[in-house]
Amino acid sequence: MKYYIIAGEASGDLHGSNLMKALYKEDANAEIRFWGGDLMQNVGGTLVKHYRDLAFMGFAEVLFNLSTILKNIKICKDDIANFNPDVIIFIDYPGFNMRIAKWAKERGIKTHYYISPQIWAWKENRIAAIKRDFDELYVILPFEKDFYEKKHHFPVHFVGHPLIDAIHNRKEVDKETFIKKNNLEQKPIIAVLPGSRKQEITKMLSVMLSVADDFPDYQFIIAGAPSQEYAFYEQFLKNKNVHFVANKTYDLLSHATAALVTSGTATLETALFKVPEVVCYKGNWASYQIAKRIITLKYISLVNLIMDKEVVTELIQDECNTKNIKSELQKLLAPEYRTQLLKQYDILETKLGGIGASEKTAQLIVQNLNNTIS
Repeated sequence: MKYYIIAGEASGDLHGSNLMKALYKEDANAEIRFWGGDLMQNVGGTLVKHYRDLAFMGFAEVLFNLSTILKNIKICKDDIANFNPDVIIFIDYPGFNMRIAKWAKERGIKTHYYISPQIWAWKENRIAAIKRDFDELYVILPFEKDFYEKKHHFPVHFVGHPLIDAIHNRKEVDKETFIKKNNLEQKPIIAVLPGSRKQEITKMLSVMLSVADDFPDYQFIIAGAPSQEYAFYEQFLKNKNVHFVANKTYDLLSHATAALVTSGTATLETALFKVPEVVCYKGNWASYQIAKRIITLKYISLVNLIMDKEVVTELIQDECNTKNIKSELQKLLAPEYRTQLLKQYDILETKLGGIGASEKTAQLIVQNLNNTIS
């Protein structure tokens, strides 16, 4: 069967690649075209457009890049029409994906949403469009099933969180090899995860790395995003205590003592690697002012949202400054505080369900298509 997958960000590329592996297992004749990244490309299929050409964050940034976004929507529709897939699988990235889904549904193409949009966070009125435009929804957070089924009477599949798969399936690299390969020092590691988009990275690294001199016994290592070139990060590597690894976030987290993390999927990845973290976020001023008025959530990190309490400290906007980051990092390095935090991480992992999200989702997709055909 023919599958068209749309993933617009680094996290979507990761989960898309694991889903593709599972789809090829379930359907030996699978033909896949996709919007994604290097990880999906390594699995097979045909890459139509890379997510690095799509990623615009925040309200203001989207406005400035509107013509590019509209052009990409047209390219996508034309490519789907030419490919004529049995199903389109949308992975997160709602602003773009929901437009394509509306168009596809009107043309009778099956629409499946894997990692559905976080409408429980904002834009809950999108539920009407979701009910209208999607045949199947696969949700990955435990509270989402109740949100859709009890609150909105829309049946969904809870498949567990694919991050557990991604971490479970990775090839481990021992610490000595990791240090040697990346020319690092023999000091404990503080991982710095500043996000994957240029404007986000620039804003976050300037403040995150401002504490590097306060912790001379540790080395601060930036996790380079696969979508960015090394040359872009060079401006942040002036301090001898700051190092860089490209596209090795999981290896880095597996050997980190603590982490400074920008909000998003990375907060959950860090927790699943059992690394004490502080969440740092500083957005474009205009975007933040708009978001603050629209988003009604108590927390910005997935860890706290899933646990429904503050497990990890969140430093947002003005609170995200050198003084606060230093203070929170000192706490993370204190043995008693770490022990309590790690206990909470264990509870978090139990809530997320076990391994097998990608396989479960692929089975449900193929099963659904087979039932439709028969």
